[in-house]
Amino acid sequence: MPLVAFDLDDTLTPSKSPIEPPMAQALAALLDVAPVCIISGGQLEQFTVQVTDRLDLDAERLARLHLMPTCGTRYYRHDGSGWVAVYAHDLSDAERTAAAAAVEEHARRLGLWAERPWGPVIEDRGSQITFSALGQQAPLDAKRAWDPTGEKKEALRAAVAADLPDLEVRSGGSTSVDITRKGVDKAYGMRKLAEHTGIALEDMVFVGDRLDEGGNDYPVKALGVPCVAVSGWEETVDVVGRLVEELAAPRLS
Repeated sequence: MPLVAFDLDDTLTPSKSPIEPPMAQALAALLDVAPVCIISGGQLEQFTVQVTDRLDLDAERLARLHLMPTCGTRYYRHDGSGWVAVYAHDLSDAERTAAAAAVEEHARRLGLWAERPWGPVIEDRGSQITFSALGQQAPLDAKRAWDPTGEKKEALRAAVAADLPDLEVRSGGSTSVDITRKGVDKAYGMRKLAEHTGIALEDMVFVGDRLDEGGNDYPVKALGVPCVAVSGWEETVDVVGRLVEELAAPRLS
């Protein structure tokens, strides 16, 4: 049975927002016919608050759901009563301290440090340090307007990367920069998913909104996983509807 993997923000949900009812219904229907993975740079709480806490799923559906926060450096499955870590590949205390210090120093130097942000600007996610220029709870319109060309993020990413040669520094969402171990991106998570499930990468489908070269979903495409590009959750609903029809068809024959 093929596995369908999704990016989270602007693919399954509006950015940092709860899943909309049509998308929730489509996702539940997909879980009837296929295993599903959600993979994102966010932490587990973002997955549960935005998606899983808002789905009415029985044990059978929950067993088919794979959650991979922080690009797959953490992996969770449901044991019938809650989400349990299969693994957590965390940064050391020294690595997290150095990463947070470097990103704050360069953000301030470049004039990218918000004095009145919407929530935390730097978040320690254990396996990932994330800088969110406007804060974790910034409204979508403000985030889209902050750096439409990506120049601000790239300047910050390059400066921080020069200070942290042993870590991976990459652009995340529209206002974020993520710092992880070397070689960690969504392709890393997808390889781990294949390893743990036994499902070949060519038998998976990935749906994301940033599959353009340089986008944070692009590594999955470069890995060779079949991909479907979307521009928002509304389009994802249509994609999922077609996938459900295709995957359910053999059962009806």
